[in-house]
Amino acid sequence: MIIPLFKVTNMTEAIRYYTEVLDFVMTDPNDNADSPVVDLGRDGWNMQITTSESERLFGSVIYFWVEDVDALFAKYVERGLDISLRPGSPVHQGPVDQTWGRREFYVTDADGNTIRFCKLIE
Repeated sequence: MIIPLFKVTNMTEAIRYYTEVLDFVMTDPNDNADSPVVDLGRDGWNMQITTSESERLFGSVIYFWVEDVDALFAKYVERGLDISLRPGSPVHQGPVDQTWGRREFYVTDADGNTIRFCKLIE
């Protein structure tokens, strides 16, 4: 199993963003906003967020395969996903069909970490 790790500056805000906007849940009952590392899970995916790693970790990218990128994007926007963070980036503004055969949208947190949600174009 591979578990990606995102560096964050504010654990409280990161937990709120990942759990309240992006549907992740905290998977370790001992984790809280004061933890240096928090385990998150969603639909069989696992990841961690941390405040204690090297400054060089900011700006990581991971892909998640999903069933319906359009419905997921709409749900996130309804929950307050800020699509103005990357004004010029079409995949941050909504799902787009890529030339490599995927329909994708990207969300980037306040620390520059990006999750790319995608599905093969049928």
